[in-house]
Amino acid sequence: MITEHHIYQSNTVENISLPYLVYLPDDYNKNLKDSYPLVLFLHGAGERGRNLELIKKHGIPKRIDQGKEFPFITLAPQCPLSGWWNFDDYIFNIIHMIDTISKRYRVDQKKIYGTGLSMGGFGILSIAISYPNYFSAIIPICGGADINKLKTLSNLPIWLFHGKKDDIYPPESSILIYKMLQNQNPNIKLTIYDDLGHDSWTKTYENDELYKWLLKFTRNPL
Repeated sequence: MITEHHIYQSNTVENISLPYLVYLPDDYNKNLKDSYPLVLFLHGAGERGRNLELIKKHGIPKRIDQGKEFPFITLAPQCPLSGWWNFDDYIFNIIHMIDTISKRYRVDQKKIYGTGLSMGGFGILSIAISYPNYFSAIIPICGGADINKLKTLSNLPIWLFHGKKDDIYPPESSILIYKMLQNQNPNIKLTIYDDLGHDSWTKTYENDELYKWLLKFTRNPL
């Protein structure tokens, strides 16, 4: 994978600055006519700050750092210490960041996905609730959401993951989302790991079936 480091600077009154990593497939510069899926990865609260190396501790960036090749572009921004992914200002600017990057790189507009762990799981769900037609599919891990706003997710493919022994964000947060959407959303799935606590992301991101499921969905560009 090809790694690039950048900083996104908002032009809004909040003046949000987000360092980020972009990972490009090895063949990106060879197949100049091909477009690629894009996966947004949102890290957890422990990886906030201004050191992009922290993003590589978990999830997709960790696997790439270990030598894993993926057939999609990965966008991994870093949240400031004072921020939280589901704040309205961050939701707006993440969408604007993806739009900006989609113009810079050859992104397939029908294949934009989101995933995140812990704080990032909350973030992905919040972004999807605010922009329900933006992603092709999402994978929130040990996250949660405002259940009063879930109806906007009736048509979005979602695969929820949680550890049964999670004492940071109890699994009921994902179970409730699943129960509230299962009769409306034919493409919602829930996996509860009986033997895991808060770290339900390591096992999840190491499962290659996860990516096959994610990439099979497409959307109509806005």
